[in-house]
Amino acid sequence: MFYIEKNDKPNFIEKKLKILRVIDNTIMIPSIEEIEKKQIEKIALKTIKIIKKYSNSTKVVVSKEIKQQPVYINYINKCGIKISDGKLLFEILLPEITEYIIENKNIEKANISILINDLTDLEFENIKILARKYNSINIVTNHIEKFKKLQKSLDEDEGIIITITNNKKRSLMKAEIILNIDFPKELINKFNIKDDAIIVNVKEKISINKKRFNGININDYEIDYREDRKQEKAFNNKYYLKDIYESELYKNNRISEIRKKVKSDKVKIKKLILNNGEI
Repeated sequence: MFYIEKNDKPNFIEKKLKILRVIDNTIMIPSIEEIEKKQIEKIALKTIKIIKKYSNSTKVVVSKEIKQQPVYINYINKCGIKISDGKLLFEILLPEITEYIIENKNIEKANISILINDLTDLEFENIKILARKYNSINIVTNHIEKFKKLQKSLDEDEGIIITITNNKKRSLMKAEIILNIDFPKELINKFNIKDDAIIVNVKEKISINKKRFNGININDYEIDYREDRKQEKAFNNKYYLKDIYESELYKNNRISEIRKKVKSDKVKIKKLILNNGEI
């Protein structure tokens, strides 16, 4: 697997000819901030050729600086290269993120709503973890039938009651914490939302268009974990730790195995990133 970062100290030829340098598992690309789109695409194409020639993996981790270059990133993505973005880890850590919010905001009895249409194994486990820990869990979905089995299982096996609804006027009016798994912007903005709610958007960055909404809208995060488990790249501050750590996870592993690793590595939430700040 390759890491991609900017070449901060190119020699004259590298700078003039836009040459990529490869050091171990790192591709160092020339500065692309002020060059034309066609040149950026050529650099992206050279990057892809290096990855396919020297790596069996199509997964890469890009630096914070390179992430700010949409033309380059979009071209890489379009050509089938998977950029580690922390989204899978975001889902895995949803129970820990919820706990972080509750402790940070001193919420005594959290009323939690989960916006979800596609019930994966990961979300099935997350909902069970959250339902066991917090008394009031509300599932908001367009596919109520998908969640009946989960509802029945929690009720009969563990005596835990969760509600399932799709009432756009009432289902989110009391929710202090809204965990938006896969609702798009257009759908979530159709619901009446508590003015001071805390919203966590897992799949994509979303803005809330409600005029009276003055709550907290979380679209990203950062983590920390055991020093002895970090590799050299984690210490130079060029990369997000969430991206590095996620790149080391095997997505085909069982959810229980991934959570066991996360716990063993002492992964914790360092901060949650808002549209205009962080907590």
